[in-house]
Amino acid sequence: MNRQEIIASIALSKLKGLNLLNARTLVEAMGSASEVLAHRKDIVKMIPNVSQRLVEAFADVDVALKEAEQEMEFVEKKNLKVFTLMDEDYPGRLRECEDAPLVLFYCGSADLNSPHIINMVGTRKCSEYGKEICKNFIADLKRMAPDIVIVSGLAYGIDICAHRAALDNGMATVGVLAHGLDTIYPTMHRQTAGEMVHQGGGLLTEYTTHTEPEKLNFVRRNRIVAGLSDACIVVESAKKGGSLITAELAMDYNREVFAFPGRVYDEHSIGCNNLIKQHQATLLTDAKDFLETMGWMTADVKKPEAIQQELFPDLTDEEKALLNTLKDVDEKHINQIAIDTNIPYSRASMILFDLEMKGLVKALGGARYKRCRM
Repeated sequence: MNRQEIIASIALSKLKGLNLLNARTLVEAMGSASEVLAHRKDIVKMIPNVSQRLVEAFADVDVALKEAEQEMEFVEKKNLKVFTLMDEDYPGRLRECEDAPLVLFYCGSADLNSPHIINMVGTRKCSEYGKEICKNFIADLKRMAPDIVIVSGLAYGIDICAHRAALDNGMATVGVLAHGLDTIYPTMHRQTAGEMVHQGGGLLTEYTTHTEPEKLNFVRRNRIVAGLSDACIVVESAKKGGSLITAELAMDYNREVFAFPGRVYDEHSIGCNNLIKQHQATLLTDAKDFLETMGWMTADVKKPEAIQQELFPDLTDEEKALLNTLKDVDEKHINQIAIDTNIPYSRASMILFDLEMKGLVKALGGARYKRCRM
């Protein structure tokens, strides 16, 4: 790491009168953040037509440099990675975005310039439907394209479901934070965050230590989630929400946007359905569909049914019959299951319990069952 350039970049990012676009313009014009600070008194001479407000932004530069030095001490103590805008390792996709941060703080090992990066976002109040989508979609991605990095925001709902599904399937997953790396918000996701770092993923932020997770920070964080990725996948979203902001940003950055459809009257699917209806997102139903659209499908893969038969070759005829009657349906009442399979109710109940213990069937309550995907 170029210590001087990091400190200069942090200091520039802390100048209250200097917005991101102006800061980037200065860095690119003068070659580095260090050069900007070294020649800050000569900016008017070096960059014609520069505004007086921009010149005045450097009035508090000594305070910003002191804060940057303190931040650097934290970085070195915690052995964090720092990417400045001109670094070779700075995420290339994000650098294409005009509002990319001057500096990024990173704890992790996932390659932020990996060939295939996607983000999965959605409502904080996700349903079982949304959770199942995350679980099944990412499991299928692992089977078909295991090198994909999953990005999200470590928030409640779809975000954390996507991270945990990635961890369950041994895939790298990166959380983009709305605060510094000295804390984790929400605190109940601390363990998951630790697992992400230790299992080949990471935590990324533009914010320094002691930054409060304020509402505006989460909105600003969304541009990094969108900019890091090749594609944005919206799983569940109400009519308004942060995931729709991320999708809009992805469109602005010329990224691919996908949405899983939901029931017409489902409050948490209105946003996804509207994206599809307005031709702002491609309707998505499964991983194979996604990979083919992205051009990432490189080889034939076995169907989930074939894998399931290999993993459970010793199922009885009755167990197979019950699984077959639950195929291609959302759920089914045990009475209907007994009728369809011609298996007595009491016997069907016992078999369903056994299948539930094997992880092949899920009880939904009210004597309703659904088949689990592998």
